Amino acid sequence: MDTFQIIAALILGYLFGTIPYGLLLTRFAGAGDIRAVGSGNIGATNVLRTGRKSLAAATLLGDMLKGTVAVLLAQRLFGANAGLFAGLGAVLGHVFPVWLNFKGGKGVATYIGVLLAVSWPVAIGYGVIWGLTAAVTRFSSVSGLLASAATPLLLWFLAALKPALLFAVLTALVWFMHRPNIARLIAGTEPKIGSRTGNKP
Repeated sequence: MDTFQIIAALILGYLFGTIPYGLLLTRFAGAGDIRAVGSGNIGATNVLRTGRKSLAAATLLGDMLKGTVAVLLAQRLFGANAGLFAGLGAVLGHVFPVWLNFKGGKGVATYIGVLLAVSWPVAIGYGVIWGLTAAVTRFSSVSGLLASAATPLLLWFLAALKPALLFAVLTALVWFMHRPNIARLIAGTEPKIGSRTGNKP
């Protein structure tokens, strides 16, 4: 890959990542501004706190697919390695969208979408870890953190070095964005899955 292809893949992924499905869908459905609900996050977990499960599911799907499509499109245009750069761009775009003053989501759903395009068996492994952890703890944040921590290792053993390195970086970003969640977990104030917490604290 040359420098142009790397930059193009990053920009392509970033633009896909900046699409704020949670914000757009809740506004379209008349649910108001999702940034004024619960944690203020635009992701599916916070959309669920509106009580609109269908909107939360649609947000999760949209945030995942924008990562998947970005990777697959970059691979088709520029080659296999370009997909990894597009995946990085997609997660960065979701977390730091230029259209929302660089205040986006935590990146987990887009992370999963990128993972699905890079290695679907590892994506299944992620889902199993997430689901088991969620069933036990009822904390979306804990589930995402533990599943993401395992992902680079799974990629190392089941896929290849380059994807493992990419997801080591993405996992660090996801953990960085979950700093408030980690603080609330320690304080015992983190809301559980499906809880409705009212306005943004």
